[in-house]
Amino acid sequence: MPVDEGLALHRHARACPVDGPFLEIGSYCGKSAIYLGSAARDDGRVLFALDHHRGSEENQAGWEHHDAALVDPEIGRMDTLPFFRRTIHDAELEGTVVAVVGDSPVVARSWETPLALVFIDGGHGTEPAHADYESWTPKIRSGGTLLIHDVFPDPADGGRPPYEIYLRALDDGFAEVDVVGSLRALRAP
Repeated sequence: MPVDEGLALHRHARACPVDGPFLEIGSYCGKSAIYLGSAARDDGRVLFALDHHRGSEENQAGWEHHDAALVDPEIGRMDTLPFFRRTIHDAELEGTVVAVVGDSPVVARSWETPLALVFIDGGHGTEPAHADYESWTPKIRSGGTLLIHDVFPDPADGGRPPYEIYLRALDDGFAEVDVVGSLRALRAP
């Protein structure tokens, strides 16, 4: 998360025009949760930080962005939850940021609380990105905020699924309000 994009997350969260909690999909080790969580704290809101903490499909052993320090040696799988918890603790956001550990579509099936803001930065493969979009955008209140990370119009710059869900959002009536790097901010219809 580049600093300019993190600051944009914070700015859009602070400016969110509707009531309700925030949801982040794809928390990893918590960097973006600090930006969103501090805005939520300042506004008396809650940020639900949703992640299965097993790493995304592009962040596994042998891949370019893999960090072996994030692997639980006993089970041989990624486990970013302890790192996330430490980040939230160190940022003094434990009273504002609520970790939700699970698979995004599974959690969404039981989620009933309307959301003021949704930040999609989970799996960047076709199936996970589209599942996040389909599962969570209907839960955004009218006038709420949708933030999508890693949107690259040029395929040479990054994966296509975040760009594809950004295009879907535009087709579904979301209005683009800002572009900062690979971050897109949209207003819900």
